[in-house]
Amino acid sequence: MKTVILIPARYASTRYPGKPLVKLTLPDGTQKSLIQMSYEAAKSVRGADEVFVTTDDERIAEAARAFGADVIMTSENCANGTERCAEAMKNAGLEADIIVNLQGDAPLTPPWFVEALIDALERDNSVGMATPVLRCDAQTYALFTEDRRNNRVGGTTAIFNKFKDALYFTKEVVPYVDPNKIPDPIPVFHHVGVYAYRPDALADYGSWETGPLERLEGLEQLRFLENGHPIRCVEVDARGRVFWELNNPQDVARIESVLGAQL
Repeated sequence: MKTVILIPARYASTRYPGKPLVKLTLPDGTQKSLIQMSYEAAKSVRGADEVFVTTDDERIAEAARAFGADVIMTSENCANGTERCAEAMKNAGLEADIIVNLQGDAPLTPPWFVEALIDALERDNSVGMATPVLRCDAQTYALFTEDRRNNRVGGTTAIFNKFKDALYFTKEVVPYVDPNKIPDPIPVFHHVGVYAYRPDALADYGSWETGPLERLEGLEQLRFLENGHPIRCVEVDARGRVFWELNNPQDVARIESVLGAQL
């Protein structure tokens, strides 16, 4: 099966303009942009046949080409990464059995997270879309709750049924956990913003209007749930690594700290 990884990136982020070009300092003192680190993460995925950066901004495209990435340009009308991936596939005339959306703000995404999604779709033909979930450890759970106490939008959490199909995604920390009686293991799952689609699922997405839940939460994957399309949640193991997305300027220091510990 042919697998293509697309890295959607836009300059005009509401919360963090210019985010893909933010420089992160590596342990050796060198710097790389967020988009370059995300591209390098994608290139390390086993089973990926092609990797493209897809953007509507020439500044991002120029930076991506400079470090050797192939680029697919899209319009400014794409409301989110999934729409951008759908348009990129159409614009470039790409054909693939599995399309992976690896968003350009998650350079800490381990390759085995993406490989788990590819494996899930290869094993079960009934799965049209999959996304990883990661059980929160104490450190990640503390970061989630700290962000909410300070009215910052941090990571996303996922609720799913016993069949691992998603019930809901939210920027709140759910389910509720009594702070005086936090169980072990912690029953909160961090949704990792990576998606694997079959071509028909990605095409269907573009035909649906934005629903009220997607509009309120600002989470693109809710459009699938609002239209009755299942999303398979694939539980992944961090293997001791800390995963964090770059959502706010404060996250730069967090990610650099993790890089220093892991590299």
